Amino acid sequence: MRYMMIVKSTPETENGAMPSPEELKAMGDYNEELVKSGVLLAGEGLHPSSEGFRTEIATGGGRSVVDGPFTEAKELIAGFWLLQVRSREEALEWAKRCPEPVEVRRVFEAEDFEMSEEEAEREAKLREQVREAGGIA
Repeated sequence: MRYMMIVKSTPETENGAMPSPEELKAMGDYNEELVKSGVLLAGEGLHPSSEGFRTEIATGGGRSVVDGPFTEAKELIAGFWLLQVRSREEALEWAKRCPEPVEVRRVFEAEDFEMSEEEAEREAKLREQVREAGGIA
């Protein structure tokens, strides 16, 4: 099962503050452990929301675009790890070892949805195409 560990933004990360050398070393050591154990699927840090944007459904349909920065830094995401683990307990253990406080959420799998056979086949083909392209599915 897959879990996402989410690092929340802070006023400092939203202002573009970069991690200290000590924080980078701790993160690198942790990432190395994740890779060696074979549980890391992906992990990235995100630029401040001032460099991002949101789309919203406009009145009457279509999409509108809202440029960042966004308020409430504590509600924003500064980075994430995507893990493939055997259990919730294993995800919890990795979260406890993380050098940053994290929010952990289980990722939906295709089996979690009631799909027709046709929809399930379509989903499986899409995931295979993503894997063939070097992505995570």
